[in-house]
Amino acid sequence: MATSGASRKHFGGLGQWWGVLAGALLIAAWVNSAAGPAVVVILSALVLLWCFFQAPVTCGAAVRGRVDGCRNNASGLLLGCHIRQHRWQKLKMLIVRRQVRAFCSGLFSDGKAAIVTLAGAGSFVSGLVALVPGVVVQ
Repeated sequence: MATSGASRKHFGGLGQWWGVLAGALLIAAWVNSAAGPAVVVILSALVLLWCFFQAPVTCGAAVRGRVDGCRNNASGLLLGCHIRQHRWQKLKMLIVRRQVRAFCSGLFSDGKAAIVTLAGAGSFVSGLVALVPGVVVQ
């Protein structure tokens, strides 16, 4: 436990932003065609996982008395904040058919969520394009 706190102090809170570095490397891999499709697919998967499970966004879980939902910091688009009931609420919204619309509207609820959503969608498309040969015009 002590090493975890020490490393957190060492990086100054930048450890949660590794996905931005992976995104920058993904863009560089597309610009430099020598990187190859395997590198693009791996970087796309890393950025997508970061967007889903670790990107710093607001929770947005349903809360009584608030229309906009919980405003605590959350980890990723699919997970909630530190409150136990909120932790898996957004992921459950994808499974329950009637709540998918509420989940999708929450993806563009604020600026951070919109940027992370677009980054995740872009990395997904990037991975698909890298997997299908001949799609990219050279």
